[in-house]
Amino acid sequence: MEDSLKDLAGMTVRSIKREGIGETVQKVYSYLRYGKSRAERRGGLKWLYADVLFINGCYLPHPSRYRVSHQREQLLAKNIVTSEIFYTDLTLDLVKRYKLFIFYRCPYTDTVGEFIKLAKKYHKHVLFDMDDLLIDESYTRTIDYIKTLPQDEKGLYYNGIKLMQKTLKLCEGAITTTEAMAGELKKFVPEVYINRNLASDRMLQLSEEAYASRQDSAPHNTVDIGYFSGNITHDQDFEMVLPAIVRLMETYDNVRLCLAGEITLPEELKQFRERVVINKLVEWEKLPQLISTVDINIAPLVDTLFNRAKSENKWVEAALVRVATVASNTGAFARMIKDGNTGILCDNTTEAWYAALERLVTDREYRISIAQNAYAYANENCTTVVKSAEFAEYIRKWFTPNVFMVLPQTQIAGGVLVALRHCVYLMKHGYDVTVLNEGSPDEQEKVTFDGYDIPMLNKSEVKIFGSIDTAVGTLWTTMDFVTTYGNIKKRIYFVQNYETNFYKAGEYFKVKAEQTYLPVAEVKFITISKWCENWLREKYHHESTYAPNGIDTKKFYPKKREFGPKIRILIEGNSNDYYKNVDESFRIVDRLDKEKYEIWYMSYQGKPKTGYHVDRFLHQVPYSKVPDIYRECDILIKTSVLESFSYPPLEMMAAGGYVVVVPNGGNIEYLVDGENCMMYQQGDIDNALQCIERIVEDSELRDRLYHKGIETAKAREWSTIERDIVRLYE
Repeated sequence: MEDSLKDLAGMTVRSIKREGIGETVQKVYSYLRYGKSRAERRGGLKWLYADVLFINGCYLPHPSRYRVSHQREQLLAKNIVTSEIFYTDLTLDLVKRYKLFIFYRCPYTDTVGEFIKLAKKYHKHVLFDMDDLLIDESYTRTIDYIKTLPQDEKGLYYNGIKLMQKTLKLCEGAITTTEAMAGELKKFVPEVYINRNLASDRMLQLSEEAYASRQDSAPHNTVDIGYFSGNITHDQDFEMVLPAIVRLMETYDNVRLCLAGEITLPEELKQFRERVVINKLVEWEKLPQLISTVDINIAPLVDTLFNRAKSENKWVEAALVRVATVASNTGAFARMIKDGNTGILCDNTTEAWYAALERLVTDREYRISIAQNAYAYANENCTTVVKSAEFAEYIRKWFTPNVFMVLPQTQIAGGVLVALRHCVYLMKHGYDVTVLNEGSPDEQEKVTFDGYDIPMLNKSEVKIFGSIDTAVGTLWTTMDFVTTYGNIKKRIYFVQNYETNFYKAGEYFKVKAEQTYLPVAEVKFITISKWCENWLREKYHHESTYAPNGIDTKKFYPKKREFGPKIRILIEGNSNDYYKNVDESFRIVDRLDKEKYEIWYMSYQGKPKTGYHVDRFLHQVPYSKVPDIYRECDILIKTSVLESFSYPPLEMMAAGGYVVVVPNGGNIEYLVDGENCMMYQQGDIDNALQCIERIVEDSELRDRLYHKGIETAKAREWSTIERDIVRLYE
């Protein structure tokens, strides 16, 4: 805020020196009003997810209205949801909230640089929008007004250009207004798209109202010529046509001149003072009414590279109120105006300008015909809504395929870890990935897994309006968002268990979980379990796509066990989940000799119940520390009765330990009794104890279990199945 006030103070002093109090008041008013609207919008962006963020680097309302507001309207007409923010308000947390970023006339700052770097890291694209050749000193040295600036102001001006060029070079492409602009921008970025300046729907409405008002007014005998310069840099352009205008006013007493904008009345026109009307800068909403009061609009441009890059705004604005335009035969005017039909194009000579203006002054029917033709063309080709399709298609081309992984919570759990692993592989293959956390709000901006930062949004704290290519539900509770949010192309249910059986008979959520296997929306089912694949087909007739679960053997590397005087038993699982059957694990260890065995219990959520014998309780151990826990223990007892894929046995085998397990649908696809584990049937405590004793007493058995266990784990190394996992989402 302090920097903004300093900028405003500096701008005010310089403007008063050059242009006087009147012009300065208008500028300051626009600046403050724009700043207020910025402040009002700024906070809302932190609660939003949308498609495109425009970062505006221009405080002047007129250019940013055309290049930000109007382009946003184009995209909205084709269901692309956008936001805008002023570049000084930009924060890094906004990167995760949009799919594409467009920087308009934005100078480089450290935040801008970091923002672009982070966006690219997350596979989001960055474009630059530019409508003037303020990208290199060589383009602006031809402007007479710049030559008149004091040296210190000139230095600031050129420094701003350098900073704008620096941002431009960081972007992957550019959007611009004219062919000449595109040609120059291609020297800085590999791809340039032309999206011409267009009138907004509100401009069209105001223009229609202005025209209707003029039709209702009394006819006049004068022919009024209007020059709406906009800013002080156009003085040179007006001077070029001044001789023709003076001659015309000398010849025809009924010709009047209407000037508007930052322009000084030349000495040559003071003799016609009573026939010259000078209007100060007006708000854009009043401009159609002002233009509609004249009969002829002039748009002279000195033929320089800088001017050839300018857009045809002045012709469009006049065309929409059915006023004929005479324009220099250069740049965008030459491309857009059909000479003698939708306007008159002039070579930049006094004779050419005089001839063109004289004909329009003397031939009313010709003047009206050109005005009507210009209106018809502009109405069909130069407004935001009717010209939205092609631009929207181009913008969508820059959207990286995005995946929303919807998680019930972000705390460590087997299913969550697998989903995060999938997120990492999708990111490695170029996807734009976001975790949508449905659990308690997490203050972190991201989830860090396996060295990757995955952007995260808290569902309770975000309003989602953007398009989603693929939304993935990972638990039955997450499928509500996946099936009901409308702007999703592909819906996926990542099935990791038969969740109906998470609940006992009579529990309400049992029915809710069951409903998700026959969703009302079209859903693709994927799974990491052969058991899940089978019951999805047999019970619900879903042909799911399967990819195996894996393990990181670099982290879960083996350690040979040397059974000493005390053998360490590990029990793992949430004691509150009945299907984890943890109580049975403790019934087994209750019958072990506590002088010979030490009992460790690891759980992320549940805690030891009364009566559990626990020598060491490991609660909410960071996943990075879990491999060490396995290596510190000798035998894992895992008694779950319901698992789609059971990770702890695989992790223990990879770490070189031994496993005593109850067979279930989630472990029999990789466990073989007597080969890589010891199995017993649920409830047979005696058999479980025998399995433990055999491991302890039989070194030959231990050796076989050790080697076969490591072999099983290596066959499921993540790197070997990475591509299969990515294919699940294609």
